[in-house]
Amino acid sequence: MSLNYFVGIVRRAQAVLLALVFAAAFCAAQATGPVIEVPNPPNTAAQQTKHYVVLVSLDGFRYDYARKYNAQNLLALAARGASAPGGMIPSYPSVTFPNHYTIVTGLYPEHHGIVANTFSDPARKDSYTYTDPNAVRDGSWYGGTPLWVLAEKQGMRAACLFWPGSEAEIQGKRPSYYLHYDGSFPDEKRVDRVLAWLRLPPELRPHFITLYYVNVDYAGHKHSPDSPEVAEAVAHVDTMIGRLATGLASLHLPVDLMVVSDHGEAAAQKEWTYLDKFTDLTHFQVAGNVVTTLLYPDSEAAAEKAYEDLRGASDKFQVYRRANTPAHLHYDANPRSGDPIVVATGPSYIRAHEALSFGDPHNTDPGQHGYDPSLVPDMKAIFFAAGPDIRAGVAVEPFENVNIYPLITAILGLRAGSVDGRLSVLRGILVNHPRN
Repeated sequence: MSLNYFVGIVRRAQAVLLALVFAAAFCAAQATGPVIEVPNPPNTAAQQTKHYVVLVSLDGFRYDYARKYNAQNLLALAARGASAPGGMIPSYPSVTFPNHYTIVTGLYPEHHGIVANTFSDPARKDSYTYTDPNAVRDGSWYGGTPLWVLAEKQGMRAACLFWPGSEAEIQGKRPSYYLHYDGSFPDEKRVDRVLAWLRLPPELRPHFITLYYVNVDYAGHKHSPDSPEVAEAVAHVDTMIGRLATGLASLHLPVDLMVVSDHGEAAAQKEWTYLDKFTDLTHFQVAGNVVTTLLYPDSEAAAEKAYEDLRGASDKFQVYRRANTPAHLHYDANPRSGDPIVVATGPSYIRAHEALSFGDPHNTDPGQHGYDPSLVPDMKAIFFAAGPDIRAGVAVEPFENVNIYPLITAILGLRAGSVDGRLSVLRGILVNHPRN
C-alpha cells in the first residue's frame, strides 16, 4: 500500500473526528434552549485570533438605577472598566426597537428605518408592529448593517440571544446562532447559553454575542421608577450580570463585556391629551403608541392644516412639519415618521383619538418612556464596559448610543461602512488609545 493511501485514511479520520467534536459541542450548547443554528462558514483563521464582545441589554434600565439601587456587579464593572455615570443618550423616540437597532447599526432610526415600535410605510403601504412576528422576521424592513451581519460577512461568527432585528434575514445573512424571542426563557439559562457558545471549538465559537433582559422595563412601566418592584428587578438583573462576569472569567478568553440599555424610564403624568380635540384627523392614518403618535396624511393640505391647528394648541406637546423637526432629534428624513411630527414636552400621554382605546382609555402605566431625552433626562440609558480592550476606571461624559457600533467594530477588527456614530467619541476608553 502506498504512502498516499495511508495519508488519505488519516485525513479522513481527522475529518470525521473534527465533525464529531463539532457535533458534540453543538449538542452540549443546545442543551439549555431552542437555538437555531445557521450553516454559516466557520470562523476564518484570522478571525479566530480576534477578541470577543458580549453585548448585554437591560431594557429600561435608567442611567441612575445602578447607584440608586446599589447594583453591585454593575458598579464593580465600572470600577474595572468604563462607564457613563451621567448616562448614554438614546435616539428619538426613546423606545425599545428603534434604539436596540440603533446600537447594533450605528444609525439613527430615520436612517435604519425602524422609526418606532409601531409605524407605517406610505411607500410600501404596509405597517410594522413589534408584536407581529411576521413583521419582526421580515428583513426588508431593516436598513443598515447590524453587527452580526457585518461579522458574518467578514468570516466571523456571531450569536444573538434575543435582540430586535436578529430574527430576520438581513442582506442575506443571519447570525450563526439565534433564538426566536421567548420571554419565558429562564434568565439564568440565558447566561448559561452565552457561556456554552463561548465553549465551542474556535472554528464555531461566536466572537460577537448579544444578550437581552426585559425585567427592569416591565417593572418600571407597571410600578414606576421609584417602586420596590423596580429595585427588585434591578437586583435580579444585576445578579445575572455577576453570574455572567464570573462565567466569562472562568473561560480565560479575551472577552469584553458591555452592558447597555435602550432607554430609561420616567414617572408619567396620569392624564391623556387627545390630538383630535385640536384638529380634524379624518384624513390621517395613525400609528405609534401613547408616546410616539405618528400621523400619515392623505394629502399635503391635510398635513399643513393639522400642523397649523396643533401648533401652540397645548403645552403637552410641540408639533413640527417633518422637514423642520429639530436637528437633535434626527427625525426629519424618513416618511415612516409621518408628517407632522408631534413631540411630547414632558412625561405625559398623547393619543390621536379619544375613541382609540387600548382597554380602559383612562388607564395609564405609572412609568413610561419614548420622550425626547433633552426634555426628559430620565430617558438616558446605561453604559458599562470592561475587558482586555477597556481601560480601568474611566468615566465618560453622556454620549449618543450611535457611537457604540464603531467602538465594537474597532475591538473586533471589523471593516465598517459609513454610519452616524464616530469612534472618536469613545476611543479614549480603549487600551490601545494613542495617548496611552
